[in-house]
Amino acid sequence: MSDSIPATTARPADVAATIRAFLAEVVGDAPEPDEDIFARGTVTSLFALQLIAFVENTFGIEVEPEDLDFANFRTVDAVTAFVGGKRAATSRG
Repeated sequence: MSDSIPATTARPADVAATIRAFLAEVVGDAPEPDEDIFARGTVTSLFALQLIAFVENTFGIEVEPEDLDFANFRTVDAVTAFVGGKRAATSRG
């Protein structure tokens, strides 16, 4: 997963598909969009750091200290919304 998808051009469906593919690669299967990936017991807090790095590198966004809330990374839907929010903030300048 080295291809970068600019946050300014990524559609939500593309973001979600990319995140699900990453999760499938790392933990062995892709969760449902609204499934709590941490409650599954297959990921750890160390994985959260991997997920954050993946999101930053893949979507070309910066996760700020104030963004470090499990709620932003708990589900595929949450990560998709987070990327969308960062994308909107980037386009506003």
